[in-house]
Amino acid sequence: MSLTTLPARELIGRLHEFDSVIDARSESEYALDHLPDAVNWPTLNDEERHSIGTLYVQVNPFEARKRGAAIAARNIAAHIERELIAKAKDWKPLAYCWRGGQRSGALSLILSQIGFRVTLLEGGYKAFRAEAVLDIARRVKQLNWQVVCGTTGSGKTRLLQALAVRGAQVIDLEGLANHRSSVLGAIPGLAQPSQKRFETLIWQTLRQFDPAQPVFIESESKKVGNVALPPSLVDAMRAGACLNLVLPDHERVALLMEDYDFFVRDPELFCQRLQVLTALLGKSLVTDWQACVRAGEIEPVVRELLNRHYDPVYQRSMRQNFQQFEDAKVLAPGSRSGAAMALLAQQLIEEIP
Repeated sequence: MSLTTLPARELIGRLHEFDSVIDARSESEYALDHLPDAVNWPTLNDEERHSIGTLYVQVNPFEARKRGAAIAARNIAAHIERELIAKAKDWKPLAYCWRGGQRSGALSLILSQIGFRVTLLEGGYKAFRAEAVLDIARRVKQLNWQVVCGTTGSGKTRLLQALAVRGAQVIDLEGLANHRSSVLGAIPGLAQPSQKRFETLIWQTLRQFDPAQPVFIESESKKVGNVALPPSLVDAMRAGACLNLVLPDHERVALLMEDYDFFVRDPELFCQRLQVLTALLGKSLVTDWQACVRAGEIEPVVRELLNRHYDPVYQRSMRQNFQQFEDAKVLAPGSRSGAAMALLAQQLIEEIP
């Protein structure tokens, strides 16, 4: 039998040592957040966990444990038959549950009895999350942040994507958050991750970075939609060197028409989103914009949104919050095209010492 335990503080630097990471929690717990690349093998699924919990409270713990053990044994047997028959003896898994207790312990014991070298995470997911939050703070302090600034529609995300394609270190917070980070930034049909999941995705990205190389990031606020950035990342970003991406207004409008094409296809959705600006800009103006949108005059509305809302808010926020914004290097690709962003990205990479 080979069963060992590993403290979460050591896991942070050793996650790469395991062939598989097994999350023994229920499917809803797993969906809320999980360790990077973990697979979900529930010892008890959501329904079973609820029924055993009810039995625990309404009858007694002993009866609940007996029933829970029977269900867990069947589920573990199914996981073995489905996943492990073809595995070689040298397969090395890491297993965890909520606090490293009964669910992952039962699974780990059986796998170790088979002959696999199993490691059980001490403290489970709860301990991992505490260490990951601390590790985010440690890592952001070690990195050289290059903050891509620019008014709405200037192509910041396109530039980040072009940089990533060319091998630069990039963290795309909007991509991780499934949101375009504005009052109109929710993407239809795409749910945002939980706060915990968002932070784990940030940690997973940060741990891949080389501190000797710069990291490019967009000048986000403290929140991207409904999820908040870790405070340590906000502080590091706002102290970082700034790059100011500039596009002509007609290019910005055209870019937004492309990137928010779902508003073009669904004018009523656009009108619904505009409604949230009523408190800021007044009912009369928003009603006029909605009428224009319904009449197919979307481009003028986008231009006015930039001039009357987004640009003033952005300029005020940048000057208040980003320490090096006034000294930002100006980047002027001239157009929103992929070729222009690719050329600019290559120039930035070539300037890296």
